[in-house]
Amino acid sequence: MYKFAFFVPEKDAEKVKTAVFATGAGRIGLYEHCCFQTPGQGQFRPLQGANPQLGEVNTLEKVAELKIELVCEATLIQAAVAAMKKAHPYEEPAYEVWKLEDF
Repeated sequence: MYKFAFFVPEKDAEKVKTAVFATGAGRIGLYEHCCFQTPGQGQFRPLQGANPQLGEVNTLEKVAELKIELVCEATLIQAAVAAMKKAHPYEEPAYEVWKLEDF
């Protein structure tokens, strides 16, 4: 089992979550589409050669984002990450994956 977290602009969150949930990620027992969302503000400055969806090269951008956290079976984690990357509006989405222990 893994914990998968990613950061996404609020306006794009449902689209990205739908793509991730379609892989089977976010299931806990007999429940599906389980996640926790935390609002926050992301920031980034695109460097020369970047093709930003938001903002301009060499200009600091701040965006209202959500941190989406969910669990994912080991057999599905690579597909879940790939689905997030494909559906995400950013050229380089930020995400985290942790392997979990079962007690």
